Amino acid sequence: MKKSEAAQVFQLSRNTIDLWLKRQAETGDYQAKSNRPHRTADKITDWNKFTQFAKLHGEKTQAEMAALWEGNISARTISRALDKIGLSRKRRTATVNGMQPNVPPT
Repeated sequence: MKKSEAAQVFQLSRNTIDLWLKRQAETGDYQAKSNRPHRTADKITDWNKFTQFAKLHGEKTQAEMAALWEGNISARTISRALDKIGLSRKRRTATVNGMQPNVPPT
């Protein structure tokens, strides 16, 4: 069947058929490419160890935690890992002009 006849029969544009044939010639398959992001393996595999690490270094920024973690990981990886174990991603530190404790009047 000619491309123009197939386009009419299947109600496709001729360009779509050309693109499919081009993809088949390049890859050996004409199936549509997946638009799902590629899933990579987690760089942190020992979650108990990471949980202890996060509790110990929770006052540090994610970049500082990434520098302290063994291996080469990014602050974004630390962020995703903290989210995965359910810990807050916010840095909570005391400020210089922090709140004073309540002292009863004398």
